[in-house]
Amino acid sequence: MTAVPAPRTLVRVTRFERLLLAAASAIASHVDARLEHRAGPAYRAATQVRNGMEESRRAAQARGAVGLLPR
Repeated sequence: MTAVPAPRTLVRVTRFERLLLAAASAIASHVDARLEHRAGPAYRAATQVRNGMEESRRAAQARGAVGLLPR
């Protein structure tokens, strides 16, 4: 890897810019935590159960629309 030298300059940051950077950092941290939570096995299992319940409900509604009662 090659390093490219950059000229040394003094960067001035306003209080508002620091506030924006802190807010962006907090949002990024929150999103990262949510993504880690969603990657967990418990969340995936709960999602599968919820999707199964929704599919059953849709199937029951479709049968009811054509006049068939569930057994």
